[in-house]
Amino acid sequence: MPEATGKPTVLVTDAGRGSAITIIRSIGRLGWRVIAADSDPGSLGFRSRYTWSRCVYPSPETDPPAYVEAMSQAVDDYGVDLIIPVTDAALLPLSAARDRFEARCRLAIASEEALRVVTDKQKTLALAEQLGVPVPRTCLVETVDEARRAVETFEWPVVLKPQTSRRFDQAGVEAFTVTYAEDMSRLVERMSQFEGRCPVLLQEYFQGEGHGVELLMRDGTPLAAFQHRRLREVPVSGGASAFRESVPLDPTLYDYAVRLLKALRWTGLAMVEFKVGKNGARLMEINGRVWGSLPLAVHSGMDFPARLARMYLCDEPAGEGGVDTRYVIGRRSRNLELDVVWIATVLRGKQRYSFAKTPPRIAGIAALLGMLNPSYRFDILSLDDPRPGLAEIPRIIRKLRRKLREAA
Repeated sequence: MPEATGKPTVLVTDAGRGSAITIIRSIGRLGWRVIAADSDPGSLGFRSRYTWSRCVYPSPETDPPAYVEAMSQAVDDYGVDLIIPVTDAALLPLSAARDRFEARCRLAIASEEALRVVTDKQKTLALAEQLGVPVPRTCLVETVDEARRAVETFEWPVVLKPQTSRRFDQAGVEAFTVTYAEDMSRLVERMSQFEGRCPVLLQEYFQGEGHGVELLMRDGTPLAAFQHRRLREVPVSGGASAFRESVPLDPTLYDYAVRLLKALRWTGLAMVEFKVGKNGARLMEINGRVWGSLPLAVHSGMDFPARLARMYLCDEPAGEGGVDTRYVIGRRSRNLELDVVWIATVLRGKQRYSFAKTPPRIAGIAALLGMLNPSYRFDILSLDDPRPGLAEIPRIIRKLRRKLREAA
C-alpha cells in the first residue's frame, strides 16, 4: 500500500478503450501515477499525457494464465497499489486469481459471490424477481427443440440472450452475443449456433428506451449515483451506446438498482441497465465492470474513477451527507467510432431486422451535423489530452474503408 506521503500507483487495463482513457485521465489529474496496460502495443491510452508508464500484456482472451502472470509481474515491477480491470476479459482471470494479488495490491473487483450472480443472466433475473424488480418474460433453453417448444407461448420477435456473455476457463475467454429471431426459421438458425456451447435465455422483446443507472457502492451501500439514456445504439436494434445523455435520477429505477446491489453487498462500480417503455421498466442486466459510457458521467461532473480509486486506497467516501447525485443534466457524449458506424448505417438505409426500423436518412444527416456542436463531448477526443483522440481518427477511417470493401 502507498505511504501517506507517496503517490499511489494505479494500473488500468484495456487502455485503448474510451472508458479506460477516462479512468487514466481522472486518476492522473489526482497527481497519482497511472500505468496504461493493454494487449495492443499501439493502444490509444499509451498516448495520454496522464500515462506515467506503459505495460503490454498477453491477450487474456487467448492466454489467461500468461495475462495473470504479466499482471503479477507488473505489480512487482511498478509497485502497483490498485488494478482497475476494464473489460470482462481482463476482469475474470484476475478474479479467479485474486489470492495471488490480495496481499500485494488491491483489485477493483467485486466479491466472487457477487460476480457469480451478475455474470449469469439467469441468476440475475432470479434475484430481481425475488426482490420485486420487473424483468422481461424469460425461459431458459439449451437445445433447438427446447426453444421451438418454448417459443409457442411467446410473440415474435424474441430475444436470444446467452446465459453468460463471457465464459472463462484457463484456455481462454469465450464471448457470446445477444441476437434476435423474427420467425421459427430464424430461431432454429440462431439457436443452433448456441446449442452445445451455452444455455440461452429466450426472452420477450421489450420495446423501450435504454437507461443506465450507475453507482459506486461500498458493501452494498450507495455512495454516488448517475443516470443516462441512450440516444443512439449500434446496432440500431439494440447494443452498445454510440450517443447518450445524462438525465435526472429516476427514483424508481434508482430504487431497483440499489435493491439489487445491496442484496449482493456490492463493492465498486456497476451499471444496472433497464429498458423503459409504455408499460414501465424492465431490467436488462447488471454490468459488473466499467461500462462503456463512463466518459459521459465524468463529463457531467460525476468523477467515478477518482472516487473509486480513493475509496480503495484512501478509505474516503465518495461524497458526504448521503449519496452524491450532483451532476449536470442534459450533457451529451459520443463514442466517435460507434457514432460514425451508426451514421453510416442510417445513411445507407441498412436494416438488419424488420421489427427494428432504421431511422430515416435525415436523422443520419442531423447526427453528422451534430458532430460540429461544441456542447457535445467525445469519449476520447479532448483538448486537454489530444493525442489519444487524434490517433483514434485514422483508425476509424481505416475501419470504415475496410467495412465498405467488405460490403461491396
